[in-house]
Amino acid sequence: MKHIKFILLSIIIVSINSCSVYNFTGTGKIDAETFQVGFFQNNAEIIEPGIDRTFTLELQDLIQNQTNLNLVKNGADLTYEGEIVDYRISPMTATADQRAAQNRLTIRVNVRFTNKKKETDDFEKPFTFFYDYPAEQQLTGATLNSALKEIFERITQDIFNESLAKW
Repeated sequence: MKHIKFILLSIIIVSINSCSVYNFTGTGKIDAETFQVGFFQNNAEIIEPGIDRTFTLELQDLIQNQTNLNLVKNGADLTYEGEIVDYRISPMTATADQRAAQNRLTIRVNVRFTNKKKETDDFEKPFTFFYDYPAEQQLTGATLNSALKEIFERITQDIFNESLAKW
């Protein structure tokens, strides 16, 4: 009976110690306390008003929700900067009478990540994602909101994975 208690106690101790290195977001131990996200200006040829602010806030929210890092305005351990470099709508499939049946919105964001505590983690890299929608719909209102939500959700998660989760 003493051996069973010892084995159970050992398993519990090992389990608790293991949880201190990894968390549910998969980031592991982050050697930083603060982060900042600069304004991602829209430098694309086609300007969709407000997407620059929306993207910047989405990235801030994702990092705040998935880490215990504190958001600061300057002097952060981790810095995210960049710009929206492409916003493009292109036809994807055609009907028999040579009209577009489906369009694709593609957004590309260039990101510069700086880690003051570990400079080997620094990178500058583009992140791209797309949203397909029926050609008979205009890219406004609910369609635009759905497109931006899906695209920004994917791009911000990719940025998070590249900078903190190392996936």
